[in-house]
This record gives sequence, structure tokens and C-alpha cells, in this order.
Amino acid sequence: MNGASSKSNSPSITPAVHLEFIQNQLENANASGKEVEEYHRALFLHHHAVEWEKYREQAKVHQQRLSFLEGRLKSTELVLSEKNQLLPVTVDGEEDCKPNSPWNAWDIAMFAACALGIVCLITFGVLNISFNLLESGFITFRENPFRSYLWAALLPVGALAVKVGWDFLQEKRRRDVYLWSCLALGILGVVVWVAAYACVYPTLSKGINEQIASLTLFDSNSTGGGVSRLNFAGAKWIDAVTVAGQAMAEIFLSAVLGMYLTNLYSRHRLVRLARDPAFAQLETERRTLEESIARERLNLSQANGNLVRLENQLTALIAYGKSLFHRESARRQDQSQKKQVILDQLSEHLRHHIETGPTSNRLAAASAPAGVGNGD
Repeated sequence: MNGASSKSNSPSITPAVHLEFIQNQLENANASGKEVEEYHRALFLHHHAVEWEKYREQAKVHQQRLSFLEGRLKSTELVLSEKNQLLPVTVDGEEDCKPNSPWNAWDIAMFAACALGIVCLITFGVLNISFNLLESGFITFRENPFRSYLWAALLPVGALAVKVGWDFLQEKRRRDVYLWSCLALGILGVVVWVAAYACVYPTLSKGINEQIASLTLFDSNSTGGGVSRLNFAGAKWIDAVTVAGQAMAEIFLSAVLGMYLTNLYSRHRLVRLARDPAFAQLETERRTLEESIARERLNLSQANGNLVRLENQLTALIAYGKSLFHRESARRQDQSQKKQVILDQLSEHLRHHIETGPTSNRLAAASAPAGVGNGD
């Protein structure tokens, strides 16, 4: 069965309107537009039934997935609403949730003074040791003075190590004992340094002439006493004690000042908060669900769009088939009316011609039927 397509039909709608079926239906006296609609619906589904069902199933699957993801998103948002994004950190076994007092002028001044004291102690200690190394006469330090500063770097590292040891202590009582012990050692170093300096000071205060005048060539007591004041390395004990006391005082006092800065800062620092890992995980899950929902909505809209496109094509095909049916029906009816008018005109013309013709013709026309009746 071949179908004829109208030129005005859109090429994007398949299949085309079957004009032959419409013409065949018009030959039937009981034809109506319902048969045309059913025929074109069946013809359209014959071409697009598989595609229609595929899009319908896709829309159903995407709708189910979307409902499931939206349910999970609601439950995730409900759990998120019950959690806090930030939690107080644990300090010394307790939650750091208590606000501290704000900074005041005295604490700021003490903080700055202690920081400046640490810098001065470390700087002067490094310079003192490096200068002593340079004045020692060792060829290594005279050829490369930078090595003396590297040698003296043990001083700030030692002070930092003492401070780190205090940081590792958790109990307050142990920290206090550690701090007071370091302070005692630092003050002891200061006392030793002051005592050693006081012993050396009278000798330092003498002029050059007094030093030359005090020298004797045959003073055995002086020579023996000088030898007895030397250590195993050939240096004077008083010099060794002075340098050791100064280094010990600088190390421990710098560490104590660092401990005081830490305590001072801890009294005025802000409350420390950290992100809740559970909240972060739920927030990541929520973003993932939102992205999945957006994709499912896009896929659902595409499937529904394809279904709507097929439905509109079917509607357009049926409407166009009905319009052709009504047009052909109207055209046939018009032709029948025209034929009837022509027949009526011919009949009227023939009747008029018979009535206005000669009498003989009328008698002959009248007798003709009679003769035919007698012959029968």
C-alpha cells in the first residue's frame, strides 16, 4: 500500500499523512474522522513505538533516581543542621571553649620586653662566643671567620631545645618545676659569671705600666701560681668559668623568657576552633548529591523532552490527517453539489424545451408511450 504525502507536510514528522487511506475512507458512506485518527496513530506508533518506550523508561528510571537522591539530600541536610561546623580544640586534656581576657598595656609591654630580651641574649651570646673563637688564634677561624658563627649557633639551638622540653610536659606541676629549675640554673650562671668577672676585674683595671711593673723574672711563686691556674687544655680556669657561666645563663634565661612568653600568650589568645571532620564529610557528600541531582534532572528533562516531541509529532500528524480528510470530504461534497446543480439545470432545460415545442411533437411524444403500451 503506497501513500501520497502532501507538499505542505513538515519533513521532520514521520511517517507522512496517508492520503490514499483518506480517499478510500471517503468512498465509504459511513466514513468518519475517527478511523483516520486511529489509522495515523497506529502508523506513527509503528515507526516510533520502540523509541517512545525507550524514552518513557528513561524518564521513569531518572525520576526514580532523582527521588532517591533527593531523599538522601534531605537526610544529609537534616544531619548537617544538627552539627556544628567548628569545634573547640583540646588543650591539656580540656576543651578550649572558655574565652580569655583581652590584652592590656602591661602585658603587651612585658611581651615586647621579653621578646627583645631573648633577641639580645641570643645575639650577644653568639657574638661573644664567636669573638672568643676569633681571638683564640686558631687558624681555622682566622681563615674563615664565618665558621666561628656556625660554632656559636649551638647557643640558640640549646635554648630552643630547653624550651621544647618544657612544651612536651603536659602536667602543670611538672611544667612549674621545670621552669623554676631552668630559672635557678640561669641565675646560677649569672652569679658565677659575675663572680668570675669580679675576680678578673682588678687585673683588667691595671694599666700597661702597672702590668709591666708587676712582672718579675725570678718570682717562682708567681710562676708556680700561674701554672697552677691553668686547666688541662692550657687555658686559665677563670676564663673558662666566665665563658661557661655566661653561656649557661644565656641559654637558660632565654628558655625561661620563652616559657613566660608562651604563658602570657596562652592567657590572652583567642579560643581555638577546628573544623568537625564529620561535618566536613557530610558537606562533601551534600555537594556530591547536589551534583548528581543536577545531572539526573538534566537527563530527566531530556527524556521528557523527547517524549513531548513524539507526542507533539503524533498530535500534529493526526491533526493534519483530519484536515486532509475534511478537505477531501468538502471537495467531494462540493463536486456532488455541482453535479446535482448541473443535472437540475439540464432537466429544467429539457422540460422547458418539451413544453415550448410544436403540438405534433407533443402528440407524437404523447402517443409514443401509448403505442408502446399496446404493443406490450
